[in-house]
Amino acid sequence: MAAKSKKKAKPRKKKWSGKVTRESNALDLKQGVFSLRDPKAIARSLKRSAEHSRRRKSSPFRSAMSMLTFYINRAGKDLPASRKKVLDKAKDELRGLFHKKAA
Repeated sequence: MAAKSKKKAKPRKKKWSGKVTRESNALDLKQGVFSLRDPKAIARSLKRSAEHSRRRKSSPFRSAMSMLTFYINRAGKDLPASRKKVLDKAKDELRGLFHKKAA
């Protein structure tokens, strides 16, 4: 009988999406901004970061909204409904802060 060979576990690669959230080259985000419970606070923080950034390539509104949407999409199915609700409200608050209408 031949001995069973054990497969070696492949080393886990770190996901690029996590690095984007931590080390975004476009915005210097306040640490823990996406874990805040107040949608207005999240929106204000993203707006402040977007307006003070000199590295962004688009408007402050688009940069802030893109980062928020990216975070929501990255969390996917693992994002609890309560957090998704807060983050979706933060989108509405962000639109209000920039005087934009919902699409």
